[in-house]
Amino acid sequence: MTDLFNPDSESRTPSCKSSTRGHLARVALIAGGAIALATACSSAEPPVVATEREPVALVSASSASMPGAKATPTAASARTRLGELIENGPRSGIAGEPLNVELLRRFYARHGYAPVWTTRKDQADSLMKAVLRAGDHGLAPDLFHADLLQSPAALPPLERELMLSNAFLSYADALARGVMPIERRRDDEVLTPAPIDIAAVLDVAIDSSEPAAVIERLAPKTPTYRLLREALQNSRGSVPGGGPGKAAATTHLREIKVNLERERWLPRRLPADRVWVNVADERVVMYRDDRPVFSSRVIVGQDDRHNQSPEFQASIDRIMFNPPWNIPPDIAASEILPLANRDPNYLAKHNMVILPDGIVQQKAGATSGLGFLLFEMQNRFDVYLHDTPSKNLFLRDNRRISHGCIRVEDPRKLAALLMQQPIKEIDQSIATGDTTRSDLPRSVPVFVVYETAFADADGKLQFRPDVYQRDAEIWRYLDPKGRAMAEREESDQGGR
Repeated sequence: MTDLFNPDSESRTPSCKSSTRGHLARVALIAGGAIALATACSSAEPPVVATEREPVALVSASSASMPGAKATPTAASARTRLGELIENGPRSGIAGEPLNVELLRRFYARHGYAPVWTTRKDQADSLMKAVLRAGDHGLAPDLFHADLLQSPAALPPLERELMLSNAFLSYADALARGVMPIERRRDDEVLTPAPIDIAAVLDVAIDSSEPAAVIERLAPKTPTYRLLREALQNSRGSVPGGGPGKAAATTHLREIKVNLERERWLPRRLPADRVWVNVADERVVMYRDDRPVFSSRVIVGQDDRHNQSPEFQASIDRIMFNPPWNIPPDIAASEILPLANRDPNYLAKHNMVILPDGIVQQKAGATSGLGFLLFEMQNRFDVYLHDTPSKNLFLRDNRRISHGCIRVEDPRKLAALLMQQPIKEIDQSIATGDTTRSDLPRSVPVFVVYETAFADADGKLQFRPDVYQRDAEIWRYLDPKGRAMAEREESDQGGR
């Protein structure tokens, strides 16, 4: 444990929370890079050989834009009629249905740009049935050309070939990463699973005796996903015929489908030891060996968009004891300095000083806004878990009152679990009054999520209000009409 507080040092206490505006542009770039990484796999890279327990090929992807990566083989594709159709087809897709050209290129590059399904009717039938059952995952089959797939005579053979492939690839991609494109999410929704080569997975499915099962295994296996699917199945048969009851049931179904989508944004293998903050539930849970060992109320970001707590993954690496609070410049400018201008003694009364670089700092102690403990977890939003001197605030029903950081009601117990120490040792470190930090025995992943429907620590499905008004943006991509409109808007913006 080392003493780190030095007002003249360049390495100061993390601000909690810094203005996210300075980070959002970088987050957008990173989100865009994630989607490129997940969808730009080299066609020459073979899929990982599937084991019996893990039949789906999860592989690291190589972005075509990265140095040394192989270019998309557009020249080779143009040598066949199918390749020409992929490369030179109408921008609107086929029969008005959009196509994922990049996925199609990668898939057909593995097959010499020759038709696949004419000699694989059984596999195509199996996969088509899976697409038509997409509703079991809260996904509308119409998102994957269901009507056209059920009308074999509606398209010429090569166009039907592409529509089949596009449906299977898009459905697999939706189960693996979600329907809503990563680059179209909010700047503070940056959770995403590991990259996956969807074209390689479809090849694994084709060679399997159960092609649909291979694709289905791309979906999450979390308790929340399982309970939401069960709730979806039960809700379908209980929608009233009309009136207020039907409206309420429709809203309930949307909540279920939206949160199934959120689950698809998560890593497929959640760490057995993790800290889980559900902002919508205003609660933190620590899991050890996938079992909850700690649960506490938390205070989270306010409802206005600028101060909402973001959704992201990080790691808690160390704990700071008796942390001073470097007040973020935007908070200092809008809240602290105006009060100090009206009251010359305001800073002294609140144990604050102005550092040589102009930063307003509240010194460590019982009145520090960070309390006695700060859980350090490096992230682009400068959001942390920490203590607070205002314990009475945890008695409120609405605990969305911070600038984005997460205040923990019982931080000492959480610190003891993370440090694998008795609470009395945590208290001894606090009692010194010195600003010190201690590394954890090993880093613990932390997830900050926003789930309005979720499995609680007892395995029961819970619902919470959409206080941040985020569900509607996701629903737009789950609803076929809404998605079509969103895609048209994206196309129009891209053409300007």
